Amino acid sequence: MENSSLGNTSTGMQPNLAALLSYLVGPITGIIFYLVEKENKFVRFHAMQSIVAFGFLWVLNAVLAIIPVIGWAIMPIVGVVSLILWIFLMVKAYQGEYFKLPIAGDIAEKNS
Repeated sequence: MENSSLGNTSTGMQPNLAALLSYLVGPITGIIFYLVEKENKFVRFHAMQSIVAFGFLWVLNAVLAIIPVIGWAIMPIVGVVSLILWIFLMVKAYQGEYFKLPIAGDIAEKNS
């Protein structure tokens, strides 16, 4: 998909770059781009998906950290899955794709 077909952004950035950056520090950059970007649905979608997906994963890691043995054993798996998902979503956003995760993507679609 061409960048021009993604529309303009209120940040002045290319939409695919802004969408990629909304995943950079998980929900933190997601919140920043969601609040700053008022016009572009593509950027707002990826920002909200970042907030929901990585916000959930951060909370899950915090909960697992306080569960002895089993939680500690599952944390590295969640970490690897999070890393793979993070890279995958940044690539999809940069390619100009609306890649929609189950649940998080639905929430992002409704709120973008």
